[in-house]
Amino acid sequence: MPSSGRRGSVKQAENGTWYFVLDIPSEELDARGRPKRKQTRRRGFKTRREALAELTRVQTSLEQFTYVAPAQQTLAEFIVDTWLPAAKLTVKVTTWEGYRRALKLHVLTKPIAARTLQQVDGPSLNKLYAQLLAPKEQGGGGLGPTTVHQVATILHRIFKDAMRWQAVSRNPVDASDPPKRVAHPEMKTWTAAQLNTFLDTALGHRHAALWWLLGTTGMRRGEALGVKWGDIDFTRRELKIQRALVNVEGGRNWSTPKTKAGRRTIILDEETIAVLKSHKAKQNAEKLLMGEGYTDQDLVSAQIDGETVGGTRTTEAFGRLLRKAGLPHIRLHDLRHTYATLALEAGIHPRVVQEQLGHSHVSVTLGIYSHVDVKLHASAADLMAAQRRAAREAGESS
Repeated sequence: MPSSGRRGSVKQAENGTWYFVLDIPSEELDARGRPKRKQTRRRGFKTRREALAELTRVQTSLEQFTYVAPAQQTLAEFIVDTWLPAAKLTVKVTTWEGYRRALKLHVLTKPIAARTLQQVDGPSLNKLYAQLLAPKEQGGGGLGPTTVHQVATILHRIFKDAMRWQAVSRNPVDASDPPKRVAHPEMKTWTAAQLNTFLDTALGHRHAALWWLLGTTGMRRGEALGVKWGDIDFTRRELKIQRALVNVEGGRNWSTPKTKAGRRTIILDEETIAVLKSHKAKQNAEKLLMGEGYTDQDLVSAQIDGETVGGTRTTEAFGRLLRKAGLPHIRLHDLRHTYATLALEAGIHPRVVQEQLGHSHVSVTLGIYSHVDVKLHASAADLMAAQRRAAREAGESS
C-alpha cells in the first residue's frame, strides 16, 4: 500500500479488472462540525499495478493540494457557461469573437463536446483533429492543418484556465498531436498597372473612397470601414486610424487597435485626397435627400441611410469590382499586400512601410514580404556595381 496517511485500497472486480477506493476531502460537515467521510473510486484498470500506480498519483496530488475531484460538467458546458464569459472580460472583442466562432463551428458540435472535462484526453482530441481534417465529402470538416492547429491552441488555453480554476488536474492538449501549421500560401498581388486599373474602375463605384483607401494605404478592411471624416486632416493630408469595424454575433461592433502600432497616423497622397473630397460631396447630397432618415455617424464609408457597411458585403463588392475591371482574382486582403509589395519595390524604407501597415516591428514586415527582399538585394547589387563603374569612369577621365 502507498505510504500516504490517506486511506485507500486496491481491489479486484468480479470481471477481473482492478479498481481503487480512496478517501478524499469533503466540504460537507457532520453534526460535530467535522468533514464528512467521502470516497472516490476509479475502475477499469487491467492490472493491480496500474490501479496502485494511479492510487499513488491521486494520493500525492491530495497531499500537494492539486487534486481535482471528478465532475459531471461537460466540455460544452464549461466552454459556454464558464470559459467564454470569463474570456470576454480579458481579450479584445475581435479575439473573443474568433474564439466563439471557432469553438461553435469546430468543437461544440462534435462528439467530444459531450464528454466531461475529466474524460477529454489525448486520443479523444486526436480523433477531433482527424474529424476536422477529413474532407467534407467524407463527413469531415474539410479544414486545413493551420485552422485545426488554431483550434488546438484555443483548447489548450481553455484547459490551462481549467487547471487554474481547479476544474482539471492536467491539460490533455499536451498529450495530443495537433497538425503543424503550414507556411502561409504565397500571396497574390497586382502590379502597379493593375492597381491603377482597379482604382480607375473604382471611381465609378458608390464606395470609391473605400477602395482608394484600401488600395493606396495598405489599411485593413475593418480599419477602412471605421474611418470617420473627423479622422482626416485634408490640409495636412493626415488620416488617424483609431478604430475598426468588426463582425460579431448578432451584428457589428467597434474595436480599437490591438497594439500601440495599430493606432497610427498615415499620410495620404494628393490623388486619394481628391477622391475623398469628391466622395464627401456626393455623400452630403445623399444626406439632403434622406433628410431625417439619415443616421449620421460621420463615416466615410456608409450605406445610403448612414449606417455602417458590413465587412462581408465589402468583400463581395470587391469581387464584383475586380471582375468588372478584368483583373486577376486576389483576396481583398491582398490589396494590403499589393500596397506593401509595391512600396518596398519602389525603394520606400521598410520602417516607413512598417509604420504605414501598423506592424509592431519592422522584422514582421520584412518577414511577410521576404519575396520583395530578394528583389531589393538584387537592385542593391546593381546599384553598387553602377557606383563602381561611375567611379572608375570618373578616375579614367581625370
